[in-house]
Amino acid sequence: MVAALASGFGLGFLVAAEVGPIWLLCVRTSVRFGFRPGAAVGAGAATVDTVYAALGIAGATALLRIDPLRISLGLLGAAVLALIAVRTLWSAFRVREGGETVEEIATPGRAYATALVATASNPLTIASWAAIFSAASVAGLSAAPLLLGVAVGSSTWFAILAGLSAAAGRRATPGALRAVDIVAGVGLAAFAGVLGARALRG
Repeated sequence: MVAALASGFGLGFLVAAEVGPIWLLCVRTSVRFGFRPGAAVGAGAATVDTVYAALGIAGATALLRIDPLRISLGLLGAAVLALIAVRTLWSAFRVREGGETVEEIATPGRAYATALVATASNPLTIASWAAIFSAASVAGLSAAPLLLGVAVGSSTWFAILAGLSAAAGRRATPGALRAVDIVAGVGLAAFAGVLGARALRG
């Protein structure tokens, strides 16, 4: 059990550390709104990663071999990321230090919900997790503690990232905040394009 937990933690931590759309979303949220909303983004990502890992174990990968379903899910995911990218870029041109309205300030709950949607927008990761857990089962590791380890490892990475980004955000000027939004928005748009292209290519 200890070996499975440790392996799951390492997998969750390393997968979360890869630069991707949720990585950008976590940095941007933490810089703009602080540690708690940023950590909530990570918690949302960890939740979906764990669910997708469980679905991979349960054999949901077979559903992704159905071309219409796979293409539809991929294009839907690309559209979700593109929408988040547009909203991020839009905010880059109206950022003003201390001038956000109550509606514009991200709360942990809203950040968690956004991360759930953004992470779930790439259901093709089920196949990746299925491959990882297939290898783990060959190694004799139990699924339940492995899943728990993935959740904790992913959450830990994003908590570290949120903490570092929030610390940087406290010193950021309005121009720096605008730059973070632009970089995050362009990056999210790029990931949306890649996801859509992969879905169409199969």
